Amino acid sequence: MFNCLRRCFPDLMLAVTMKGLMSRPFSRVLRIACRRWGAMIGIVVSSLAIAVLWSANISAVLPMVDIVFAGKSVQEYVDESIQASSARIIELEQQLADHGDDTDAGQLRDQLARQTTRAYWYAVAQPYIAGYAPATPFGTLLAILSFLVIGTALKLIALVANMMWVQYVAGRTSIDLRELFFRKALHLDLDKFGENGSADLTARLTNDVSLVGAGVSTLLGKMTREPLKLIGCLIGAAFVCPRLLLLVLVVTPLLGLVMQKLSRAIRLASRRAMEEMSQLYGMLNDSFSGIRLIKASNTQAFERARLRQGSFTYYYRSLKMEFYNTLARGTTEMMGITTVSLAILAGGYLVLTGRTHLFGLQITVEPLQQGQVFLFFSFLIGASDPARKLADVWSGLQRGIAAADRVMEIVDQDNRVREPKHAKTVARPHTVVQFDDVQYRYPSGPQVLRGIDLNIPHGETVAIVGPNGSGKSTIVSLLCRFDDPQAGHVKLNDVPLNELRTRDLRKRMALVTQQTVVFEETIENNLRYGCPAASHDDVIRAAKLAFADDFIRNKTPHGYQTRLGADGMRLSGGQMQRLALARAFLRNPDILILDEATSQIDLESERLIHQALRQFLVGRTGVMITHRASTLALADRIIVIEQGRVAAEGHHDELQHTNRFYRSLCGNENRNAA
Repeated sequence: MFNCLRRCFPDLMLAVTMKGLMSRPFSRVLRIACRRWGAMIGIVVSSLAIAVLWSANISAVLPMVDIVFAGKSVQEYVDESIQASSARIIELEQQLADHGDDTDAGQLRDQLARQTTRAYWYAVAQPYIAGYAPATPFGTLLAILSFLVIGTALKLIALVANMMWVQYVAGRTSIDLRELFFRKALHLDLDKFGENGSADLTARLTNDVSLVGAGVSTLLGKMTREPLKLIGCLIGAAFVCPRLLLLVLVVTPLLGLVMQKLSRAIRLASRRAMEEMSQLYGMLNDSFSGIRLIKASNTQAFERARLRQGSFTYYYRSLKMEFYNTLARGTTEMMGITTVSLAILAGGYLVLTGRTHLFGLQITVEPLQQGQVFLFFSFLIGASDPARKLADVWSGLQRGIAAADRVMEIVDQDNRVREPKHAKTVARPHTVVQFDDVQYRYPSGPQVLRGIDLNIPHGETVAIVGPNGSGKSTIVSLLCRFDDPQAGHVKLNDVPLNELRTRDLRKRMALVTQQTVVFEETIENNLRYGCPAASHDDVIRAAKLAFADDFIRNKTPHGYQTRLGADGMRLSGGQMQRLALARAFLRNPDILILDEATSQIDLESERLIHQALRQFLVGRTGVMITHRASTLALADRIIVIEQGRVAAEGHHDELQHTNRFYRSLCGNENRNAA
């Protein structure tokens, strides 16, 4: 019977097994959800309890119609049924004896077996009914209603437990997924942030993961409970009349095909809507981060127009998605009413005519009774409610599947910078930093480095200068191992950096860039960033070394406990650079890297920073990218990079005579100073 159900009702089996429904990324999300196996067991058990109680409540229709409304007690009904079955058995035995082995004998034997089984179970139940069942029709009605109330209460308890378990699993899955996504995002290659944009990553981390969590909640909640309720009702209808059930379910294959098509359309529309949401995140990020320029340029109206256009694009995408959702709901409702109408038509015909065949096909062994038909209709109506709910949540599940695809796209991205399987170690401090015929080309750009050969002994400070685009910052990126060269090696003591753990490598380094990054935290916590174990005294010592202690104590409202605003708006550029230096000093690095760190600060801050660097760089390796002659004076050696190669190296006086670019650089610096 269930094989026939599977063939004739594929959409039901699809809802139960979810085969072909979930994408591979969403299946991986479900594996994350299954880590809470105790809650998952609770979800399954409570869902089964809800389905059983739902079907049991519907089954109360039969005794109400055949017993209570007929004015009988249970004892009277059983006694009459035993008598009727006994009489029918005698009649069938006589007919079977008269027919011998002709074509009707098989049907007669089936009817005889059914009547014998029915009489047996009535006989087994009779003493218990006589001892415990109500003796009057009204008492029977009270018992049935009590059963309904108690069953409903138990079902509600199971429903509450089920929903809490579902929310627990869905919420913890969202947390795990966010952690997984964020861990991967923090390890993405730097160029990936340029390709995707931080706004897109933020949209996936917030909006998309929330949709995935909602999809998990939908799948473990209604997409588990409602199909089980549906199956329970169909099993009940099958016990009443399995062939009539198969007959009225002939429309369900069409429903399965329609829902399959709509699933793909909803998923595609959901993905496009999420992409538009990422664009909205990008617009907002651009507008808020560039608020100074917007106000200064009087372009508020332009930004509002951009947001309005993006909002309408997202609105149209969402409208299309809702159209498919409504279509799915309407299709399911239409198929449901068609199924129930077919059942009423076929069942009513069989009861009114007393026949057992439709269109020449045998539907029942014996004519259906009124109570059986009412029970059959009740089960079908009971199945229509979960079917309608399934249609309502279908689009939510598809949105979750589409969101899982987008989230896992980032999680599955390959990184060029990978940890070595068997990492090597280098003594600290190192002896030398080596660039050995290093060549590098950006993944979607031109070749930048064309064979860099460079040795930087420990304790030496080198300054790297060159035209824009010559590869200066790329050298710093390779030294920090933000990327790996396509040819050649960057080494510490003859050990290539890709054979060292990146964590161990970067512990040796501190990077100070042109744009200082601060967080919405206290000044002390900003300085301690990267060194969480540093004491308060260590923080103050590093701040004093960077000449930041004075302004922290005297020019901020709460000293080291002053909370910095977004992007450090309470500080000047020079103050922020001194904080960045103090943070770098606190790390106590072997290699200090300054990437245009003094290019946009006032002269007083520059003087203090240079004084701090002269003290700190003693006994350390310093790598500076700068165009300022005053900063070049800190270097033991100056290296000129042109067209991705080392064009010249030496001291200031040497390069003034031997390198045209350096000569023009110093000439421009002198003219700017004048």
